Amino acid sequence: MHIKDAQIYREIISSAEEHFSARANPANVVKYARYFKDGYDAWGVDAKAIKDFAKEISETHKSLSPQQIIDLGLLLFTRGKYEMGSLAINLSEIRLKDFDKETFKELKRWFDFGVGNWAHADYLCSKILPYFLQKELVHYQEFEPWLRSSSKWTRRAVPVSLIKIKKEHEPESLLTFISPLMTDPERVVHQGTGWFLRELWKVHPKVVEDFLYKYRNTAARLIIQYATEKLSKEERIRFRRDTR
Repeated sequence: MHIKDAQIYREIISSAEEHFSARANPANVVKYARYFKDGYDAWGVDAKAIKDFAKEISETHKSLSPQQIIDLGLLLFTRGKYEMGSLAINLSEIRLKDFDKETFKELKRWFDFGVGNWAHADYLCSKILPYFLQKELVHYQEFEPWLRSSSKWTRRAVPVSLIKIKKEHEPESLLTFISPLMTDPERVVHQGTGWFLRELWKVHPKVVEDFLYKYRNTAARLIIQYATEKLSKEERIRFRRDTR
């Protein structure tokens, strides 16, 4: 990291902490904490106020390159406060059209070392990461290193991001790709994988049901539960574990 870059990052981070702490709302912290089982360290600043501040930062620092936004974003995430991670995400969304394949690779660092809750993870997976897929800057198979990450949020990002392109690829290929997650040990990965399978089922029900049947004895039950949520009680019996 260049000395000049480090100085800019420190100024932005200091400004953000001062801005958000001055707008702290403890009532919002209490209100939203129940949705975050792993903890919710926040000032309680409204989402609009965060977005407005991101616009100010982006306007003041127009020369920030995609790489600088990634580096700054990681520093924001590692501060720990919810609003700082949200600021990183808002800055990336403002500059999304400037991002390229290399930026996609760098975003993995956010998940590996920064993202720590479902809200940040799923916003990135619904608004930022699909951009690279839909603009054909990357192929979904370039998520392969993400599947092997030690971070549960990085692994979760794969199926959740693929929801946006569920109609654009052969379902068998998508299912083969996410199959390593069927036996993942982490609950948040189970939820993300089950969510993807449920959405893919809406488009290719038979293919997904055949896939789930193959994994009925080995997959996490939460994956099966999420994936078969739209099936009737009688239909879900097929996917119970064989206890014989």
